[in-house]
Amino acid sequence: MDIEKWTSKGIELATDYGLRVIGAIAIYLIGSWFFKKLIIAAKKIMVKREVEESLQKFLLNLLNWSLKILLIIAILAKLGVETTSFAAILAAAGLAVGMALQGSLGNFAGGVLIMLFKPFKIGDLIEAQGETGVVKEIEIFTTKLIGLSNKEIILPNGSLSNGTIINYSTQGTRRVDLVFGVSYDTDIKHAKEVLTQVLTLNPKVLKDPAPSVNVLELADSSVNFAVRPWVKSEDYWEVYFGITENVKQALDAAGIEIPYPHQVEIQK
Repeated sequence: MDIEKWTSKGIELATDYGLRVIGAIAIYLIGSWFFKKLIIAAKKIMVKREVEESLQKFLLNLLNWSLKILLIIAILAKLGVETTSFAAILAAAGLAVGMALQGSLGNFAGGVLIMLFKPFKIGDLIEAQGETGVVKEIEIFTTKLIGLSNKEIILPNGSLSNGTIINYSTQGTRRVDLVFGVSYDTDIKHAKEVLTQVLTLNPKVLKDPAPSVNVLELADSSVNFAVRPWVKSEDYWEVYFGITENVKQALDAAGIEIPYPHQVEIQK
């Protein structure tokens, strides 16, 4: 009787666990196939919507590992393993990791926002966080710029996405803001003609929008003119320095004085 009882019990256990193992294998095979199709579909959607490649890789890896964890939990549950405590451990571990990586998660979120809303792209000249440079790389946690003096600048995406970003490349053109002062003895009309001619002779200055020369203010020792030429973004500094030099030469040639502090020696 005992042998029959244990044999019957063994057959029952083998049948029960055998069915569970078969079910677990089925869940693994079907789940793996389905999740693979899901990841492929997600990748196609991101490619279609032109999501940044680095963001694609990160999100696909995140999705892949999340689905693997779900698959493992489902297989363990089918085998009869208590998954409630297992899920609680995962949640606690996730919370601990989240607290430890709070800054990194903020940078990750900032990187996602930058890649989704695209306030700038690689090659744009931007000013942000007190730095100015050309965007070299947009990564998931940081953005790299090449500064105007050819230095590499690395900005965390968290603070970058939350701060003010000035993009000088979006419109394709920029206005160069210059101020030049002449003495009060100068004929204003003549000075404007000289300054306007400097802008007209510069081939980098755009005709449309038209450059402007106007009296800006009557300062303590000079009449200041606001000189505003428009240029292509890539010509900004060349025009800035070139116009400054040309104005000095043109004013000297026209006999127009540029005021500067004078020291008068008192004879004793």
